[in-house]
Amino acid sequence: MIRAVAALVCGLIFGAGLTVSQMTETQKIKGFLDITGYWDPSLVVVMAAALIVTFAGYWLARRQTAPVFSARALWPTAKDIDVPLVGGAVLFGVGWGLIGFCPGPAIVDLSTGMPTVIVFIAAMAVGMIANNLLRRHERGSLAAEPAE
Repeated sequence: MIRAVAALVCGLIFGAGLTVSQMTETQKIKGFLDITGYWDPSLVVVMAAALIVTFAGYWLARRQTAPVFSARALWPTAKDIDVPLVGGAVLFGVGWGLIGFCPGPAIVDLSTGMPTVIVFIAAMAVGMIANNLLRRHERGSLAAEPAE
């Protein structure tokens, strides 16, 4: 239960940050991507600030003996640049460029009830479900994976 509350608090802080920095505004994103027109560099500032916070968070977390809300640390181990990673990055970039949404801001924007946001979230959910089913099928098992 405490992990769910911690996840909720982290999500609320993340959503508030996206809202305050106006990164939920598709015009801000499109303005950043429009390098031949009226370019809006404000996303660079937001990304730089996010990197500073991320590096500080990782620096602090690496120095802890154990996580606060988990029995053990779950640090990523994969370092390979493979076809799924590059393909996913390309799909993410193309989708972001076409519509101006990425998953976090789109979830925050669900509160607006805009049809484009709802369609985007639905398409994202279908894609995630299809990916999970494909990965399970590749492993030879359609059985549900155990939850953490």
